[in-house]
Amino acid sequence: MWTGLIQNLTSKHEFFSPTNREEILKAEQLLGVLLPDELKDLLKESNGVYSEYGLGLIWPLERIIKDNLDFRQTPDFKDLYMPFEPLLFFADAGNGDQFAFVILDGEVRQTDIFVWNHENDSRSWAAPSLQMYLDWWLSGKLNI
Repeated sequence: MWTGLIQNLTSKHEFFSPTNREEILKAEQLLGVLLPDELKDLLKESNGVYSEYGLGLIWPLERIIKDNLDFRQTPDFKDLYMPFEPLLFFADAGNGDQFAFVILDGEVRQTDIFVWNHENDSRSWAAPSLQMYLDWWLSGKLNI
């Protein structure tokens, strides 16, 4: 479903070997958050999706883990930014800004996507779901 959706939206994409349930469970344990079903389903079809110019449209599971842990554990960030614990980053805009789900009590309860602005630390609503994020971002309707 997800790879077909992306193929319909753009011809400039790169898919990867799918991840599996065990790797997703390990990621959830390391991050202390249940990943949203739509993200898990996408990762089971392709462990990350890159688009034109190597843009991380959807990061591989390994990068999701690494970047989220880095943002949460980097000591200097505590003095520079609001807490990152409520965000689950999964993609970037190619300019330093990143896309994320919002975490509440250890899980993503809503499908809304937000964008974190790396210059002013704002967090703004971007799309109502992962599917709409992909559609709007690839069609140019979502500008940041």
